[in-house]
Amino acid sequence: MGAVRVEYGVVNSLDGQVHVYWVDAITNKKILGLTLDPGEDRFTYTYIGHQFEVYTDLPHENKLDNEMIAQFTIENSGVINFGIKPHGHLSKEDVDCKMKEAMDDEWQRQLRVTRTFSPLGFEKGRLPDDVFASLASYYYNNRNPPNIALEDWDLGQGIFVNFWETDVEFVYIPPGLADMWQSRLKDLVEKWVGMELETTDMYGMRVYTSGARLATHVDRVTTHAASLIVNIAQENVVKPWTVEIFDHANRLHEIKMEPGDIVYYESAKALHGRNTPLHGGKYINLFTHYRPMDDDLWYTRENPDGTPQPLLDVGECSLVGKSGQYSVGAVKCDNEAIGMHLSPVMFQATGGEDLYHWWQMTSPKEANVQDEL
Repeated sequence: MGAVRVEYGVVNSLDGQVHVYWVDAITNKKILGLTLDPGEDRFTYTYIGHQFEVYTDLPHENKLDNEMIAQFTIENSGVINFGIKPHGHLSKEDVDCKMKEAMDDEWQRQLRVTRTFSPLGFEKGRLPDDVFASLASYYYNNRNPPNIALEDWDLGQGIFVNFWETDVEFVYIPPGLADMWQSRLKDLVEKWVGMELETTDMYGMRVYTSGARLATHVDRVTTHAASLIVNIAQENVVKPWTVEIFDHANRLHEIKMEPGDIVYYESAKALHGRNTPLHGGKYINLFTHYRPMDDDLWYTRENPDGTPQPLLDVGECSLVGKSGQYSVGAVKCDNEAIGMHLSPVMFQATGGEDLYHWWQMTSPKEANVQDEL
């Protein structure tokens, strides 16, 4: 049996250069393979069983200049990270002020989008078994340090992820694997929207940790027309951490996901987030994004003939289930086309102030949401 070739990457989050040497198993000779500047990542192909040593130009963790800081043996495809970029800190007053401004901005951003693709702006689905197996096994093999890293997040990127309160971890993906997964996932999204799309982005794997929140937002308007949330794994999660999506009439839906589930969503149009904090454990997601072919102004277009009409009027709705029930039809409406995911709080937003109110009410230090809405 021949050597097994795999894709591997190195991320340098240190302040100095990182030098990666391949160690010849027979002669023990060290051969320089990669040199990375601060903030750089590099990817290559190697073989299972190959051994590497890593050196840096700067002292690191009480090691001297040019002393070896790591050695590792290739066991599977993956990415190894060196160094940690600490998160910034924000006061509660700063967060409240910036969040209110952000929610007003997000409300206006979603109003810019004319084009729609589906009645509600989202739909729940399931990964093909082979794709799920590939994604899940990659995460499993790279779920521990030094393969997992802190996501590079600071105030300049917004306050939608509460990086000042909880760690947000990240598992980098080699580009060859990303292209393979993206090709398969694009087929699913094209079937959902009924048209040819072009790939614009894949992001993740993002690892949310206990206490994580994701404020309501929409995505980049030129590139994120139709998207996927892919739940890859959940570790010791105490209660469902629902993805919240506002439909085309701005009614709140809360969708419970299990590993291998996907949610199609119009991510530049449908406001979405996870405002309720994650209770315990870790929650691992991948995000992929697409738009109509060669059309960075897709969002200004009128819906072509044959596009499903947005579902706006569904008649009277009432709670028939229990508080905290998700994705089982806890809310029933006269028009059953509304589906199974309406939030038990039956919240409908009318502006940015409502989105800010939802952020406040789902805060772990605030009163119970059910009593306030």
